[in-house]
Amino acid sequence: MEDKTYFLPSKAYEWLKWLGLIAFPALATFIGVIGSVWGWHDTDAIVATINAIGVLIGALIGVSHATAKTDETK
Repeated sequence: MEDKTYFLPSKAYEWLKWLGLIAFPALATFIGVIGSVWGWHDTDAIVATINAIGVLIGALIGVSHATAKTDETK
């Protein structure tokens, strides 16, 4: 298995991965359900915004993964 050098530091990559794959989708679902139960205004817009942020994070970590360079020094 080859070591790779990523655009993002590994801690930032893992943190963003957790946010994009778990935290933002869970938050969007929570807001969507609770917002409609309690009659909050603009719930759809809030959910769409949270989901868009999650997709942006996914794209950023995807670019980092796709552009990783093989570390040939080892």
